[in-house]
Order: sequence, then structure tokens, then C-alpha cells
Amino acid sequence: MKTTTFENQKIKPCPFCAETIQLRAVKCRFCNEFLNTPKAKALAKDSEADFDDEYDELEDGKLFAGRPSLFGMVGTMLKAGIFFAIAVILLEYPAQNWIRSAMESSGYALSDAQYYAIIDYKKTFAAGLMALVAMILLYKFVKLKMTYYEVTSERIEWSRGILDRRVDNIDMFRVVDLRLRKSLLDLLFGIGTVVLITTDKSDPEFAFQKVRHCRELYDVIKNASLEADRKNSVVHLE
Repeated sequence: MKTTTFENQKIKPCPFCAETIQLRAVKCRFCNEFLNTPKAKALAKDSEADFDDEYDELEDGKLFAGRPSLFGMVGTMLKAGIFFAIAVILLEYPAQNWIRSAMESSGYALSDAQYYAIIDYKKTFAAGLMALVAMILLYKFVKLKMTYYEVTSERIEWSRGILDRRVDNIDMFRVVDLRLRKSLLDLLFGIGTVVLITTDKSDPEFAFQKVRHCRELYDVIKNASLEADRKNSVVHLE
């Protein structure tokens, strides 16, 4: 199996369980599947095609380059769907009739002008709610696509911002610890968040948000940070 991005780390993802294993491994230590069977080779070929689509354009010296996955917006889209449903209910459900009946039962009758005003207010509120949700979704989408990560053996660099574009970086030897986080939705869609604890004053905690191949990225940064510590004779005290 090809390992374009992580080749110099001598690791690869298992075609069965996607866990990180040694490049020359014949059997996965996580799922115990053999990697030299026809089925394994077929899965590896499919994985290679997906892998190459995303990473073939990497330049020399880069260990990782990419953006947050669009699957990271699934949770936001589910919430947006709930608000859209509320707006549709407001448009379709004749709440004004219920309000009119309630007012009449209490001894106060709505005039025709008040009745139609309630209808107009209800439509305006529903349309405004839909427009607000749509704008929030668009903003989050653009913000997601404007975020870009790059990892080399020396540093981690990322850019973000829509109107005010900013670029920052963290030296690899400043990485003290790292964690991998996956919610239930992340597990379903094969993404995750890699959180770095660093000694950088500007960014003491930095996260690669909702990226694909998160386990491979975790291993790459871990190996690269250890190598950077060795080269720079850095010792991190607890």
C-alpha cells in the first residue's frame, strides 16, 4: 500500500480497521487480519485511490497538508435542520386560528386587521429564522474552507480567516503532548480532532479540527516532535 504522506515515518493505515501499523507489517496487530490476502490487497488499492486524491499534491518536506473535513459540519447541519423544521411549522401551522379561538374564549375577539397582522408577523419571523440559519451555515462553511493546515518536520503552520487572513506557526520542538478526540459522529464519518499542548505562548493549546486521517496525523506529529526534541536537545519538564 502506498504511503505518500507518511512515507518517511514508515507507517501505513490498515485497510481493514484503519489503525496505524508498520509499513512492512504482514498482519495487523489491532484487528489480526493478514495484509497479504487478495481481499486485503483489494481494500488497500481502494484506500490508495482515496489517499492519493487528497495527498498526491503534497510538496517535498510536508508531512501533512489539508483542511478540516466537511463532515465536521454534520452536527451543525443537524441543528440547522431542527430550526428549519420549526420555521416550516410556523409557516404551515395555522397558529393564528388557535390564537383567535383562545382570545374569543376569554371574551376578547380579534379584529380582521389583528388576525392578518398575526399571520404577517408569523411569516416574517419564520422567513427571518430561515435566513439567519442559512447565513450561519454559510459562514461556518466558508470559515471551514478558509482554514488550512501544513505540517513539516520543523513546524506546524495554519492559516485561517475570511476577511482578515492570518497565518501562524508552532515550532515542532515546542509540542509537549497531544491528544486525539473523536465524538460519535466523528467515528461514523472517519474524522477526528488532534489537540496539541505546547510551550508556545501565543498558542499553548492548538487543535487540528475535524480532519481526515487523524490517527496518521497524530502519529506523524508525535514522531516528528520527538525527533525535533532530539535535534534541538529539548527536554520537557512535567
